Amino acid sequence: MTPNPFLKTAARLFLLLALAAPWTARAFDLNDLQAQLRATPVVRGHFVQQKFLRSLPQPLTSRGDFTLAAGKGLLWLLRTPIAQDLRINAKGISRRDPSGAWQALPQQTGSGRENRLFLSVLTGDTSGLQQNFDLALTGKADAWQLLLTPRSALLRQIFDNIQINGGNLVDRIELRETQGDRSVLQMTDAVAADSLTPEEQRAFSD
Repeated sequence: MTPNPFLKTAARLFLLLALAAPWTARAFDLNDLQAQLRATPVVRGHFVQQKFLRSLPQPLTSRGDFTLAAGKGLLWLLRTPIAQDLRINAKGISRRDPSGAWQALPQQTGSGRENRLFLSVLTGDTSGLQQNFDLALTGKADAWQLLLTPRSALLRQIFDNIQINGGNLVDRIELRETQGDRSVLQMTDAVAADSLTPEEQRAFSD
């Protein structure tokens, strides 16, 4: 019997598709996300942070500017409702006093914990996050969602979960606490740069 040429062609196409599948259908994974978020040396933008408390009818809202620098850390410049400059890096969290000097803050405060978490997320430190959370990544490079579920008993007493959304950069972080409160951080107008300004250089080096 003469082989059906259409079946033969279809079989070849099926084989080609099967061989190509591991390449064409490769999922966007945590290594890809980490590399993507670390690809830009400097990122600047604005932020809006809202704290939703069960005891209050309206969220507590703060606004400001941020500068994220690879290998240096995060400048978190609160503008409203009060002015306060924070610097977050591997050494911890510092606040700039009225004289312009940076003073180290206690490391175990709730806000300190959240700010260190923000730094890990914004810098793409997924390996660091995996020490304390189970990570579930969905989506693709330009529209992804990362769900963090606490692993330790201590963190499970604080957080239900943490949800991060983004594309080339992180756009939104939501922290859901076990007692029902939640915090939402939105990053807006973020732009990439190759270097720090002289003022930013001084802030990171002081």
